[in-house]
Amino acid sequence: MLRHRRSLCRLRHAARLLAMALLLAGPSHAAAGAEAEALLAKVHDFLSERAAGSGDEIAVEVHPPRAALPACPEPDIFLPRAANRPVGRVSVGVRCDADNRVRYLQAEILVTGRYVALARDVRAGETIRPEALAEVAGRLDRLPRQAVLDPDRAIGQQATRHLAAGQTLQRYHLRPRPLIQRGQQVVIEARGAGFRVTRSGEALGAGGKGERLRVRLADREILEARVVGEGRLVVDF
Repeated sequence: MLRHRRSLCRLRHAARLLAMALLLAGPSHAAAGAEAEALLAKVHDFLSERAAGSGDEIAVEVHPPRAALPACPEPDIFLPRAANRPVGRVSVGVRCDADNRVRYLQAEILVTGRYVALARDVRAGETIRPEALAEVAGRLDRLPRQAVLDPDRAIGQQATRHLAAGQTLQRYHLRPRPLIQRGQQVVIEARGAGFRVTRSGEALGAGGKGERLRVRLADREILEARVVGEGRLVVDF
């Protein structure tokens, strides 16, 4: 929260310097400076809202442009590169009704929070258990885009490669642990409104929880079903 206030102070300080310079140049320039300060504040608020929930502490810094900004009472502010929760250096688009022209501002979103690292070496193919993980506090905006932030996203998954102790865990390091093997006899459950039917069959592939597999029934019919547990699949209607 303190860092958030400091970043807002830096934004206001930069905007005030711009406004003061324009004030010395004349009344019309002073008015333009106030409008520029208001627009920068709106961009700051937009980014703060979009980044909310990204970490424990968030600081947003909007860099004032070199060129003067136009009057823009109701700007359309957007992120050219869509992201659920933007972090790090970002480009922000601002479209004004006056000329429908898009201006781009540069900003930086600094996020501090917790992420997942390896507490010990993990072998390729090993199932990730809680004792193999460590939660680390640090700058989330400096992490790879696929960094794992929640330990629950890793526990029970299988390592795709050898992972060294202290390494930041990333999503591509993990794959679902196979619950069903190719050729295994499995139970398929069909669910629908007011009914539930189970049948046995043979899995035509291997898969982990949530993955979809083809299954051959005793009458040679082939269905596609979703893995829900050890040797268990379900067909939803």
